[in-house]
Amino acid sequence: MTSPSQGDREKVVSKLPARLQQDLKIRTAQHGIDIQHAVEEGITAWRGLGANRSPIDTAGAKSFSTWLPSGQWEDFRKDCAARGVSIVQGLSQSVQVWLEKNPAPDVQRPVVVKRRIICNQKGGVGKTAITAGIGEALAEDSDSLHPVRISKHFAALLTENLEVSPLDYEDLPGLGQRVLLVDFDPQCHLTKQLGHEPLPIDGDSLTKHMAGEAKGALRDLIVEVTDERFGGRLHLLPACTDAFLLDVKLSGVRAREAALERALAPLEDNYDAILVDCPPSLGLSMDAAAYYGRRRPGEEPGNSGVLIVVQAEDSSADAYALLTSQIEDLRSDMGLELEYLGIVVNHYDARRGYIATSSLENWMGIKDPRVVGVIGDLKEQKEAVRVKRPLLAYAPRCDQAVAMRALAREIS
Repeated sequence: MTSPSQGDREKVVSKLPARLQQDLKIRTAQHGIDIQHAVEEGITAWRGLGANRSPIDTAGAKSFSTWLPSGQWEDFRKDCAARGVSIVQGLSQSVQVWLEKNPAPDVQRPVVVKRRIICNQKGGVGKTAITAGIGEALAEDSDSLHPVRISKHFAALLTENLEVSPLDYEDLPGLGQRVLLVDFDPQCHLTKQLGHEPLPIDGDSLTKHMAGEAKGALRDLIVEVTDERFGGRLHLLPACTDAFLLDVKLSGVRAREAALERALAPLEDNYDAILVDCPPSLGLSMDAAAYYGRRRPGEEPGNSGVLIVVQAEDSSADAYALLTSQIEDLRSDMGLELEYLGIVVNHYDARRGYIATSSLENWMGIKDPRVVGVIGDLKEQKEAVRVKRPLLAYAPRCDQAVAMRALAREIS
């Protein structure tokens, strides 16, 4: 069945098995092409075959429509009649031919592992939630579609009244990356929120590895964040409360700024991204984390660096100034190429009035580093923490989840 034309294309309506419709939607998104062009290519390839293919089970086929070049559908119908197959069968085989000719692309792996340091000297701004959310978004299944907020620039989040405006969503394939979340905070929030127990204080830990007191291999401490959408790609290095002693222990360590890098280096080949959830501190542990996020020789700009999490209120601005001062001192004193990945304004709620909206305006006014994400203060994140589940598994289509996916892509 054909409908009125659109330029040099005409709308066609038929049926297609739900499985093929879903596979077609995912595969075209993976290759970045329109469904209509994939169907056009599939029909052309099917018509060029010298023999019929094995029949496809079309029982329960559902309505399907697309736009094809004028005349292609009529020629296709004639070919189906000549080959003795139904229109639905011919269309199903055509889509299957295209899928076979265009297999799912491999996930792109970075040449140098991406190291993201999520930090702010102020506690309570939501560093842990941002670390977990980005990691979850990076690890989601690349053979499934997930809703992502679409925005060319985060200034588009603001209306004239500085309120977050509704944005379009788009279903995109997951990024499928292998991710390690490092809980670097002695309060162990990341560990607990993801449903795991902190490491026992009398056992091995990241602190002991950094201090040269390791009892075994660090990889033996890593646990998996389990959910089918992550497919075994999302891992956690749990924290231990002995991290409260880290600054004291580091004071006697040789080249203490490189202590975190020495500890994590043996793990890097197993991951595409390592995210470090930092404590609210400006001590030696923050120096070690920042050093780990520096740009290494030959590493592309933007591959690694510091992501600063703030809130839309005045105390975050004070903490931001202290943190950036420390980072600038490290840059200067050690000659580091330490990049800012951006600022994330977390827990934003315009209903809190002038303090929130004017503060957000000030954050948006900073151009270097720029705001790369605004995450709303909504109930789903709190609920996910309460039930000790990853946000993107607990509420994968909530506004915070789609914003986390956009943030992960923004800094990738």
